[in-house]
Amino acid sequence: MRANFFQSADDRALGLLEPRRVVRWLYLARFSVAASIYVAAIFVWGDAELLENTLVASLTFALTMIVTVPSAIWTEVRRQRPTVAFLYGQFIFDLMVVTSVVHVTQGAASGFAALYILVNAAAALMLPRRGALLVAGLGSMFYVADVIVVGEGPLSLALTLQLVVFVGVALGTSAIAARLRERGQGTERLEAELASARLRAADILANIRSGILTVDEFGTLQYANPTASELLGLPLAAAVGRPIMAELRRVAPVVGNALDHALRESVHLSRAEGFLTRGEAVFPVGVTTTSDAGDGQHVPRSATAIFQDISDQKRLEQLNLRAQRLEAVAELSASLAHEIRNPLASIQSAVEQMSRRPAATDDERTLGNLIVRESGRLSRLLTEFLDFARVRVTRMEPVDLGQIARGAATLALAHPSRAEHVRVDVQVDGGILPFVGDEDLLHRAVYNLVLNAVQASPAGSIVHVSARALERAHLPSGVPFDSGAFEIAVADAGPGIDPEIAERLFEPFSTTKQGGTGLGLAVTNRAIEAHRGYVLVDSDGAGTRFTVLLPRTPHTTGDPA
Repeated sequence: MRANFFQSADDRALGLLEPRRVVRWLYLARFSVAASIYVAAIFVWGDAELLENTLVASLTFALTMIVTVPSAIWTEVRRQRPTVAFLYGQFIFDLMVVTSVVHVTQGAASGFAALYILVNAAAALMLPRRGALLVAGLGSMFYVADVIVVGEGPLSLALTLQLVVFVGVALGTSAIAARLRERGQGTERLEAELASARLRAADILANIRSGILTVDEFGTLQYANPTASELLGLPLAAAVGRPIMAELRRVAPVVGNALDHALRESVHLSRAEGFLTRGEAVFPVGVTTTSDAGDGQHVPRSATAIFQDISDQKRLEQLNLRAQRLEAVAELSASLAHEIRNPLASIQSAVEQMSRRPAATDDERTLGNLIVRESGRLSRLLTEFLDFARVRVTRMEPVDLGQIARGAATLALAHPSRAEHVRVDVQVDGGILPFVGDEDLLHRAVYNLVLNAVQASPAGSIVHVSARALERAHLPSGVPFDSGAFEIAVADAGPGIDPEIAERLFEPFSTTKQGGTGLGLAVTNRAIEAHRGYVLVDSDGAGTRFTVLLPRTPHTTGDPA
């Protein structure tokens, strides 16, 4: 506690000048004065009347060496910060050296009394006002003692004026130092605020989800945040100060070309999109660049690129386009189904009556049965069309999404089309997942996903079904759920989905099943969209994962998305 108090007091007292530099000049000035007087005394050593002064000069020089050398070791070799007490000792010793010089050179007549003013001024700059007055008072006492007591001279008007000048210089310099110290403290506060702002900015840049990097006109990397290194897969922190453009053009041509354009054309702001390669992964990125013209001399021209992975954004754009297409298809499907269903029913009824005539031959009955059977199949297809077109929320009530996931998994596991020993593992985090929606529609959507996963899984594999609540920070970029979301995920270990089919997976009649209508996933997608949710799909050779995202604060309207 005591050490901290003195350290803070030292910091307040030494806030004007850098202490170590000042004491360095004090050492030099003190040694120069003492050595000069000592050398001058040597030249008059033979004069018996000056033996006393020579002795004083010799002792002064010796004491100067004894005091100055350890002090210099303390501050210059051991690099210790001079404290207030240390400076008091140095200034008092300097007063003694000046007094010796004044004594040897015959007091006021020599003109060396002005050295007191230099010591007083230095003390006023380095010490608090009381300390500066104390040093000035001690200097005056030393001077008066030497002139009057030792020199046995009268207290003359000239001596009085000199004392007034000593104290006046100390007061004036101290006042100036106080004003400068106040300004210095203001500068320190400004520097502290600037340092704090830099730290906050560095913290923001270090944690931001966008990559940020800056290069100068020579292609030298000046700054890169951790996200830039992560997105590019490059150790950019170790590359600061080195050319980076060739590596950037190889890994992320869109970033390298955007920086080149910003540097070459001095474009203040530009945007571009492209692809970034990291290992075997290729994903889209959006890039924004800014440029700084520099000053043409000391600060080179530079450009900064801000880029981020926009895979989620592109996926959401595709989802919106898919929703618009499905809505148009649904309207057309409903219209066609109504137009075809009535004539089809008439045809089926007429053929049945013709086949039942007593005069009908066996061939006519066979053909009639074939027409009736195919008409029935076409009628069922039209019914599915109408179901697809009519998907909408009709009843809003509190439901438990975890229970819906369990029920859908149980029903799909009992389906006869599953491969042998396929199991379904259901994990629900957090107990009850309360949602307001149409339970039948949600159950149908989740059941379709689980059934597809069970049918696609090889024998002996496991279908994983999970349900949980997600916070806003854990949602894909661009998902507009401010209050978070509920997630239901269904993952299988099947062969995956062909990329060509994956692009139109949720469109009607898109199927890989033998005899399938291709409406199951389309209905699922419309059911989730009717609850203002999203269905995402990720597939590779190791399997397929469908993810349903539903808002934790759902809308209550019953219209489909």
